[in-house]
Amino acid sequence: MQTLSHHGRQTAYEITDRGGPGPPLCVIHGSGGSRDVWRAQKRLADRYPIVSVDLSGHGDSDDIEADPGYATRDAYADDVIAVARETDASVLVGSSLGGAVVLHVLLEREFDPEAVVLTATGARLGVLEDLLEWFNSDFDRALEFLHEPGRLFADPDPDVRKRSMETMTQTGQAVLRRDFLTCHRFDVRDRLYEIDTPTLAVYGEDDQLTPPWYHEYLADEIEDARAVGIDDAAHMVMLEQPNAFNDAVREFLADVQ
Repeated sequence: MQTLSHHGRQTAYEITDRGGPGPPLCVIHGSGGSRDVWRAQKRLADRYPIVSVDLSGHGDSDDIEADPGYATRDAYADDVIAVARETDASVLVGSSLGGAVVLHVLLEREFDPEAVVLTATGARLGVLEDLLEWFNSDFDRALEFLHEPGRLFADPDPDVRKRSMETMTQTGQAVLRRDFLTCHRFDVRDRLYEIDTPTLAVYGEDDQLTPPWYHEYLADEIEDARAVGIDDAAHMVMLEQPNAFNDAVREFLADVQ
């Protein structure tokens, strides 16, 4: 693990480099997660160095004081851009909230990646009102809801499910609530036409949180975009079907380079 100082805080990240000749990929986790969710993508490091980031308040990174919504998303974008510039990462890969952060970077910031991969995300990320309330009143119920089949995982392996719940518990109720409110307040449907960066949208066919049509919409509305669906996977497709996910990323980057 390494840390980088920027904007008065420390952001943690990890580089997995096996001498791959391709551009480094900066991978960005979703709500309540950490860089650990990308552990299976380290298999790509023989082709592309993998730079996995802990967003502020997650994993080993310092937290921030920011209201949910634009301010939080912009702070997370600061984390990503700082690490990407430090490591020369020119491809951004974002999952869920991390995908919203990538879209924020493309639309709001002066950082121009060669390509982006969006997974388990959308141009709008409305959250069930009951779930938002449970983050206030019943954190355990919120975690159980997210880990039921068809949500984060299609048919979760018990060990993977346990590890995911432990990560979210470690992140904590306050940060997780901030993350989900930031998702809930995200909507860039009317701005997708501004994006001209080559884009891949990868989704799990069984994802109930960000269904396949979210990704098909991205592919339709972004000028240079395509969507790929993966069977037997839900929201955390890169963990449930890592070989299929990694193959989709390889094929996409081979086409755009």
